[in-house]
Amino acid sequence: MALRIYNTMTGGKEDFVPLEPNKVKMYVCGVTVYDHCHIGHARANVVFDMIFRYLKFAGYEVTYVRNYTDIDDKIINRANEQGVPWNEISERFIVEFDKDMAALGLEIPTHQPKATEHIADIIAIVQRLVEKGHAYVVAGDVYFRVERFPGYLKLSKRNLDDMQAGARVGVDERKENPMDFALWKASKPGEPAWESPWGPGRPGWHIECSAMSMKYLGETFDIHGGGKDLVFPHHENEIAQSEAANGKPFVRYWMHNGFVNINSEKMSKSLGNFFTIKEVMEKYDREVLRFFLLSAHYRSPIDFCDQNLTDAEAGLERIYKGLAAVASVLQRPVASTSAAGGEGEADLSEKVGSFPARFREAMDDDFNTALALGHVFELVRAANRLIAEHAELNARQHELIRSAREQIVEVGKVLGLFCSEPAGYLDRIKGQKVSAMAISPEEVERLVSERTAARKARDFKRSDEIRELLQSQGIELLDGPQGTAWKVK
Repeated sequence: MALRIYNTMTGGKEDFVPLEPNKVKMYVCGVTVYDHCHIGHARANVVFDMIFRYLKFAGYEVTYVRNYTDIDDKIINRANEQGVPWNEISERFIVEFDKDMAALGLEIPTHQPKATEHIADIIAIVQRLVEKGHAYVVAGDVYFRVERFPGYLKLSKRNLDDMQAGARVGVDERKENPMDFALWKASKPGEPAWESPWGPGRPGWHIECSAMSMKYLGETFDIHGGGKDLVFPHHENEIAQSEAANGKPFVRYWMHNGFVNINSEKMSKSLGNFFTIKEVMEKYDREVLRFFLLSAHYRSPIDFCDQNLTDAEAGLERIYKGLAAVASVLQRPVASTSAAGGEGEADLSEKVGSFPARFREAMDDDFNTALALGHVFELVRAANRLIAEHAELNARQHELIRSAREQIVEVGKVLGLFCSEPAGYLDRIKGQKVSAMAISPEEVERLVSERTAARKARDFKRSDEIRELLQSQGIELLDGPQGTAWKVK
């Protein structure tokens, strides 16, 4: 099956055919660096990191560009609030962004350009647009004429007449059309400025990405990505200014990840349901967050809530427990028997044999990580079944178990998962749960001992009281032949 990608421009899945055989040029909009990154940023960056990894896994040579918008009204306003230079804000939050992305396990893109490093490239494009009549100058500001670009709104499928009619009151009356957008902004007193043919100023937001993408990838490239919120106006305006300047198609495949909702509501600072990546990773392991984000198809909306994160943690733990069981079995001597392995061996043999093709098929269908992870669970279940059926494994069974582990680890590199040593990961998760307990481990042990004594004395009322008390604290008791163990729910 050929790789198929959902193209926002055409509204359907298409066979992926790059401009150059076996080479992919991909640009993804980065962040405006004025604050800490939130969970929406995490989703977009994890999604395109996964795509970057898979394209390389599939044999492509990938040039991946992700920018920093390091000059913007938000940066200037934040600097004024704190009484510091604007570039102190941008540099501080570039460092914080990089920390967040490293904590999420992202690979470093091929290029990470800053807008302020490409002012000359930006000015050159704006000049070309002015010369061609696609842009006009008003008192040091330069605006793009949307009516001069016939394809305007072809990505978002909006209607220009309706949008013009609904343009808000108070729009800049100097514009020829309320929908015209700024390519270059004249600087106000005290603001950062660069010299240009139109006087001192700074770039508009949209023109930055056109300049940086074309600088590193050319006037036409393969994939442009970002969140759905960027379809309009950002990506729509990128298309207009780029194609008007160059007279060529700008991008072949437009990809957009779905929104993150918080407890079924749209995430918004105004609603107070806003979580930074740092806040989330204080509570959940980075692999849990990444697993959660990849457990849904990248184009689908995803609901961020404690229950869904807890479910993701439990699912990832099942895979790691399976890997731990496999590691333990592979340390044992190979049994000399060559007897038939039964249903468990047959099941694992089939799963190991078909897994690579099924994983590729899922990922080739517009990067369906949810289905791909489902195949990982099936492989883990089959390995657990074989282990449970045999106290000792013969050479063939050992090899099947080893192959299952290798396949899980290999696809884990593509997804950015299963990269920890299993026992270490399970200990880390247990430690996090214990540290978050409202009751100390010593108190749990004391109550478990008291309950054991109560059961021996047939004081079942007290035994039940202790169990209920521990359950209310999130502690689950596991009674067995060797005594009572406990775990954090």
